[in-house]
Amino acid sequence: MKLRKIAAVVVAAAASTGAWATDGYFAHGYGMKAKGMGGAATAMASDSMGGANNPASMVWAGDRFDIGVDFFAPKRKISRSGATAAGMNGEATSDSNLHYVPELGFNKMLGWDMSFGVTVYGNGGMNTDYPGDQNVGATGTCAGFGATWARANLLCGNGRLGVDLMQVVVAPTFAMKLNKQHSVGVSLLLAHQQFKAYGIQSFAGFSETAANLSNLGRDKSNGVGLRLGWMGQLSDRVTMGAAYSPKTKMSKFDLYKGLFADRGVFDLPENWNVGIAFKPNDTWTVAADYQVINYGGVTSIANPSNNGGATVANTLGGAGDRGFGWSNIDVVKLGVEYKYSNAVTVRAGYNHSKNPIQARDVTFNFLAPGVVQDHLTLGVTYNVSKDSELTLAYMHAFKNSVSGRSLFNDFGVAAGTDKIEMSQDSFGIAYGLKF
Repeated sequence: MKLRKIAAVVVAAAASTGAWATDGYFAHGYGMKAKGMGGAATAMASDSMGGANNPASMVWAGDRFDIGVDFFAPKRKISRSGATAAGMNGEATSDSNLHYVPELGFNKMLGWDMSFGVTVYGNGGMNTDYPGDQNVGATGTCAGFGATWARANLLCGNGRLGVDLMQVVVAPTFAMKLNKQHSVGVSLLLAHQQFKAYGIQSFAGFSETAANLSNLGRDKSNGVGLRLGWMGQLSDRVTMGAAYSPKTKMSKFDLYKGLFADRGVFDLPENWNVGIAFKPNDTWTVAADYQVINYGGVTSIANPSNNGGATVANTLGGAGDRGFGWSNIDVVKLGVEYKYSNAVTVRAGYNHSKNPIQARDVTFNFLAPGVVQDHLTLGVTYNVSKDSELTLAYMHAFKNSVSGRSLFNDFGVAAGTDKIEMSQDSFGIAYGLKF
């Protein structure tokens, strides 16, 4: 099968899944080897995933083709307690708990000092899917909050409640060595995202365009961005790297312009990362990354959910209107790699990220409870032959929760306290071919 056909299959597969999120809604790592090391990859050049990690690494990776899939299993639970208004207390656990996340990379050397490749990777937003019938008073209403349906959910909407956000990026990448120690690279980020939301009809009175709020199926958005990178071999034992991606402007989600601030804007946030890799000897490598993801630069993600205070009308969808209240986060990624033999390399890692969600924004984030912070990872690569390898990676994200005063209290409903919680597991496998 030709490479372009394989890439088309991977992009189509990525577009059919919608749940991968650990550092906010970014993955904890890109490429199965990085995932086994807690995501630390900025100063590593072990595969062709540089378009997602550090474009400058590709010129050190050699001629390669990598393809893999990660099976991702998030567990999400939402609850409300302490409410005195009828029918407001309850809890729900999300369905849609197993997803597959494909990845692909290709790299071709153009002489000793240049390379061209393509990396395909994704981000996404939890793909929540809560049942209805969770928040029903004696008369089938939701504390009188404009909801009279018999299957009210925990946000007082009708029937099942949830969102599905996915982002897939195809990153053509050029890298060049400045000399025998330093390289630079650039990736063109061809971004595609899809989104749908359902079960939030009770917020129609908030929206500037209520017809573009909920239960409208899947909408699509596209944009073009850049990632720039540098890598330097400071000595035989120490390598450093850095990468930067400015905010990627995306076309608007027109179907959901009544939900997202600025009439449906949902750009990819600015992010940057620096890293170091140290080889104390020929069998061990220790790597560390520091990453910053500026969710706060995208108003629909960052604006507080209580923008407008107790006001209801026209506080969703417009400029400066309510958002999900996500703040910027920083991420620390630590990984270790041990070459056990010529055939086997094992890895372990730890990833810690700041939680982007504050207590004031818990209610809105029933839809996207991206609160996990601590991740442990394991990985192994087995060399099938001198030119081919299989890599496995496992990740566990420990359960974390955030509680806060329910947003419904702002509107005269005695709704008590809301809580969101999440934990995650993933297991991935990838095949690498050197040519």
